[in-house]
Amino acid sequence: MVFVATLAAGGATPARAAGQHPITLTLVRHAQSAANASGVIDTSTPGPELSPRGWCQATLVAPQLAQNHYDGVYASSMIRTQETATPTSQALAESVTVLPGLREIEAGDYEGTPEADIAQTYFAAPARWLRGDRTARIPGSVDGNEFDARFSEAVQRIYDTGQQNPVAFSHSAAIMFWVLMNAHNADPTLLKTRSLTNVGHVVLTGSPAGGWTLTEWDADPPPC
Repeated sequence: MVFVATLAAGGATPARAAGQHPITLTLVRHAQSAANASGVIDTSTPGPELSPRGWCQATLVAPQLAQNHYDGVYASSMIRTQETATPTSQALAESVTVLPGLREIEAGDYEGTPEADIAQTYFAAPARWLRGDRTARIPGSVDGNEFDARFSEAVQRIYDTGQQNPVAFSHSAAIMFWVLMNAHNADPTLLKTRSLTNVGHVVLTGSPAGGWTLTEWDADPPPC
């Protein structure tokens, strides 16, 4: 069972600390979903659940993640992130807080198309965001400014809790493009050379006002 608390955009978040202190933020991609297993793009909400292989991945990665002693656990409004987060949250004795802003970048007209064509379809406009053209729009979906504002708002809400070492379970495109758009030392070639795998993660240090530094990009093959 997934135990979650939802923070809708604009709702109140208790502050544990004030000021622009640096934190460590870990972003974890969800485990394999049924859509991943079928090879089609599915960015619907709440979307598909984890596949049997995905449950295996989420269960095996949980003890490794729990060793980092996260003081807050977050997931998107898509069920696959909440299911992935559950074993880790249970190991930490923490609940999962849902932030809709952590959801995947909506595929728009490319919903239901093959993942194999992603570079020429779904990722075409986001690739332009990394080259400075944030007005590029995914057909039927968001542009770079809209996506960045939405995901950054979710990160701000995490930061405003005052937690020092939170973990957020999100999605491949959302994590990769937001990090590459916001971490001052991020290398855009990671998108092609180290695409984030299921239960892969990135680690950032910094703050929304002070900026972010990428300290880890783990795209190793999933455990099962």
